[in-house]
Formats: sequence, structure tokens, C-alpha cells
Amino acid sequence: MRKYLFPFTLFVLAMVALLPNACKHEPNLIPTDPNGQDTTLLPVDSVDLSGFPCSSDTVYFQNQILPLLISQCAQAGCHNAAAHQDGVYITDYAKIMQNIKAFNPNNSKLYKVIVTIDNGDRMPPAPAAKWTTAQVDLLKKWINQGALNNSCNENYGACDTTGITYTNTIKPLMDNKCVGCHYTYSTTGGGIDLSSYETVKTVGLSGDLYGDIAYLPGFNKMPKGGAKLSSCTIHQVDAWVRAGMPK
Repeated sequence: MRKYLFPFTLFVLAMVALLPNACKHEPNLIPTDPNGQDTTLLPVDSVDLSGFPCSSDTVYFQNQILPLLISQCAQAGCHNAAAHQDGVYITDYAKIMQNIKAFNPNNSKLYKVIVTIDNGDRMPPAPAAKWTTAQVDLLKKWINQGALNNSCNENYGACDTTGITYTNTIKPLMDNKCVGCHYTYSTTGGGIDLSSYETVKTVGLSGDLYGDIAYLPGFNKMPKGGAKLSSCTIHQVDAWVRAGMPK
């Protein structure tokens, strides 16, 4: 009996020695692209039910109007806190309202200098592009709704990062929050042009687009002078880049 017991004992001891390792998982290998950057998808935001969801019938100052004005008008040397040309500050609600007549866009100085056909008075001045029709309509609608200092939760509900394209998501984001500084003839955008698909794609490939808006170490925090983009928007930009930046 003893001649069988000794080998059995050795077998049991060997199994016990292996048990701790058997409970350990091998570390997940993180795939990397040729530039050594992490290519794993970031976790999507959990459901967020705080605050109020955004309504398509309402224009929100904090979410839409202020970022647009900062992008288009509060550049260095124009209407930011340092320069404030002609005494006009495009930095916060109270200062912006000095040039707005609630419910009356046609008597609002800010609205009139944006829509004027006189290039000498137009804002932003050439060579910056005029506001698009959609942007003008957004500002006009906000004024007609009372020019409220309102906001909404852009992350309300679940964050959808599927089917993101340049046309439906990235271009409106660039137009309303980035192109005011980053266009072809800009002297304030660090030589980065975000006014077309090809130029945005180039910045996306470099890693700067995501790095800047996500506030990653070593990158510039963008939009400059504005609030950090919502976490859902940042995830959507990241998903678009990882999907090959579909147009």
C-alpha cells in the first residue's frame, strides 16, 4: 500500500502547487497600431439620467450658442477676455446679452453684424467664412425663444457610438465648435484646418483630434476657451476614427 501512497502524495502536492496559477487569468494583450497607439475601444458611457434631455425644439445657450460664439468670435485678438475689441466680450452669458435683445434678433447688435452683407462690418471679418445658414438660424431661434441661459444633458440616456459618419456627426461638431479658429486662412488655429473632410481626416489619423478633445497628457485642450466636450461626444469621435473615418 505504501508504495502506491508515496506517488499519490506527490501527485496531490503537485496539483495543490498548481492551483494558485490555475485561478489567474492571462493578461489581455492590447493590440496596437503601427504607431504603437492603443486600438482597443474605450468603454461606452453608462446610462445617464441626470438633468434634462435636450429637445430638438429648443436651442440651448450652454450647449449650442456659447460654443459657437467662442469658436467664431472669441479668438485671440478679437472678442475674448484679453482683447475684447470694441468693448465686446464673447465669453459668458451676461456679456453676450449686452448685445442681444431677447425675442428681437433684428434689433440685436450681435445678430446684425453676423448677417450683414457689408463686408466692412461683418463678423467674423474676412478672410474668415460667413456663418452658415444653419448657424444663423440657430442663433435667431435662440433669440426668438427669449435668449435664455439654458442647458441640457447631451449624455441623457445611453451614448450611441454606432454608425458615426463625418456628415451626420463630425462635420456639425467641427463647424459649430472648431472651425471658427481652425480654417484655411486662420492665424489663430495653429495651422490646423478643420473645415473639410480631408483635413479633419488628416488630424484624426495623427491622433491629435482625439488627444486634444479628450484632454490627454501632452495634447492641447480643445476647444480652446470653451468647455470640454461631453464624454459621449468624445466617445463618438473616437469611434469614428477607429472605424476608418467614414464620410
